[in-house]
Amino acid sequence: MGVFSLEIKSIIPSFRGNYCISEGVLELEIINWEEFLLPYEHVVDELCAKFNNLAKENTKFNRHSPIEQVVGRVKDIGSILEKANRKGIPYNEIDTSIEDIAGVRIICKFVEDIEKVVETIRARDGKDLKIIEERDYITNTKKSGYRSYHLILKYNLMMSDCSRELFCEVQIRTLAMNFWATLEHSLRYKYNDNLPEHLKKRLEASAQAAFNLEIKKSVLYEMKS
Repeated sequence: MGVFSLEIKSIIPSFRGNYCISEGVLELEIINWEEFLLPYEHVVDELCAKFNNLAKENTKFNRHSPIEQVVGRVKDIGSILEKANRKGIPYNEIDTSIEDIAGVRIICKFVEDIEKVVETIRARDGKDLKIIEERDYITNTKKSGYRSYHLILKYNLMMSDCSRELFCEVQIRTLAMNFWATLEHSLRYKYNDNLPEHLKKRLEASAQAAFNLEIKKSVLYEMKS
């Protein structure tokens, strides 16, 4: 018998059920969802506050801030389950195997600002966070046209009764890159992740056009300086 999973959405929101049928065996695991996600919410809140404070510091002293905006989110139940099932991650290994349950996105004005933010985060490596992996999708653009710089971090969270190291994915991109990525995500959702070929080509072309605009914008800024 094949393997499949079913999410029961009528379960009380603070609990999650994961039903996996394999070789005729039904397994049900339920965890306290609210308790599970709370530390990740703290991680997002703390990292957003720290990055926003860096931007405020630059503004306060009339320096150019490479950070234009900071947003964060915690993955929802359905997305976590879907990723675990797609990657074959055992239920009891979700917290150690899924690296983007906590996510922070840093938006920059210029392409050059991305490297500045990356260097700022690297300077904190081994202090309040650890860099586990870096993924450069700006130099190594995805086939779809997606551009962004990703860092997988482990953040040391101090809670009331213990400390925990939790994964967090930080994405760094420009305003134009973020606009394109948001559009692509919306289209993939609309077409159930099965984009028509003509749309894929138009998205790829628009991503390149947006990046070319970013380069021109940077040149104009340098001329002004």
